[in-house]
Amino acid sequence: MTRMDQVFKAYDVRGIVPEQLDAAMCRAIGRAMARFAQAPRILIARDMRDSGTALSAAFSDGVRSEGVDVTDLGLASTDFLYFAAGHLGAPGAMFTASHNPAQYNGMKLCLSGARPIGRDTGLAEIEAMAEKLLDEPMGPVTGELSQRDLLPEWADHVISFVDQGCLRPLKIVADTANGMGGLVVPTIFSRLPFSVDILFPELDGSFPNHPADPIQPENLVDLKRAVLEQGADIGLAFDGDADRIFLVDEKAQPVSGSLTTALVAASMLRKHPGETILYNLICSHVVPEVVTEMGGTAVRTQVGHSIIKQVMAETGAVFGGEHSGHYYFRDNFRADSGVITALLVLELLSQSDHTLSELLRPYQRYSDSGEINTDVPSPAATVDAIAGHERDAGASIDMLDGLTVDHGDWWYNVRPSNTEPLLRLNVEAKTPELCAAHVADVRDLIAVYATSKT
Repeated sequence: MTRMDQVFKAYDVRGIVPEQLDAAMCRAIGRAMARFAQAPRILIARDMRDSGTALSAAFSDGVRSEGVDVTDLGLASTDFLYFAAGHLGAPGAMFTASHNPAQYNGMKLCLSGARPIGRDTGLAEIEAMAEKLLDEPMGPVTGELSQRDLLPEWADHVISFVDQGCLRPLKIVADTANGMGGLVVPTIFSRLPFSVDILFPELDGSFPNHPADPIQPENLVDLKRAVLEQGADIGLAFDGDADRIFLVDEKAQPVSGSLTTALVAASMLRKHPGETILYNLICSHVVPEVVTEMGGTAVRTQVGHSIIKQVMAETGAVFGGEHSGHYYFRDNFRADSGVITALLVLELLSQSDHTLSELLRPYQRYSDSGEINTDVPSPAATVDAIAGHERDAGASIDMLDGLTVDHGDWWYNVRPSNTEPLLRLNVEAKTPELCAAHVADVRDLIAVYATSKT
């Protein structure tokens, strides 16, 4: 394995600093990015991790050694960097490891217009170039370095997604987990009529209170407690780089990414009748049902932001959602944004006499397992073996992303992780009891075929 192999993933660059990712590597990646992007300027931004300053500076040196200018946007959320890449028409590099622990850092790369760079759309090419450039001397730094404050323009853009006139003084608790939500929430919400209490707003890449990973229930404990204690209308949980968001209702019950997708999809279709909505294949069946009921077109996609953005460009979809808390908007350069999603939900609450739990009730048609990870020696081979079993049994299957098996009244998807030797399992059924029983069935299958077929 080369040094770059350790940190280049399917959608981004990520690793432990400095054991896996260091300044020399970032310098080489910067040079490779400049050659790949073929643009006169590249934007950079970083989250609150301590290592981000040195790593982004090394990347900047690499870019500028290729004669390309760098505009440094400073501390930012990932959705802010994507906005800047669209607004300014320049490629960008966001230094972040998202929800990973403090010892990690990395980068998310995009082209001008916030067009994604994934493994099949340039990341593999950048990796190969960077690996070679590690051993080649860097030339003189001739590109210019400048700073720019885009926060006011970004705030205007985010707020443009809602009707400010209909917003009412809802009580909100936002857990920013010492991540970039501590920049996002005050910047946006200070201009709106909400009463907002921010938990852990200090930008601190050591995450002293809890990990910035809201998909894990244990990281919602503080938010749920605060929602109940304060009688809040809603709780908002942001991840480390604030491009993902999870909701907690007024009863302190977490809202799944699928239900949020259905709720926002319905809102977008009221504003944009008949449009196309994307949903990834581990979203609940309620999402395509709601889209169809609202007169829209539902398109099922693979998991992953670079794929979803590509399909959004191909279909002209107005909105796309992932069960993992990523929500994409055509009018946001097809990029995902946690805070835009939050505002759209708050707009719905403002326009309704109902609580969030009441607004969600029509969408609570199924029970899901959440994502269950299992360590297996060879995830891809295990998936193939289970697919063979299900095919022999006459089940309805597809291999769009991993294996999806539809048994009519329940379904499951099992797919290899892009970054770890794990299988990721999602199950949905009509009731919690049936869902739990089917989870046990599929886990038994995984255990059998992980042992005998890999």
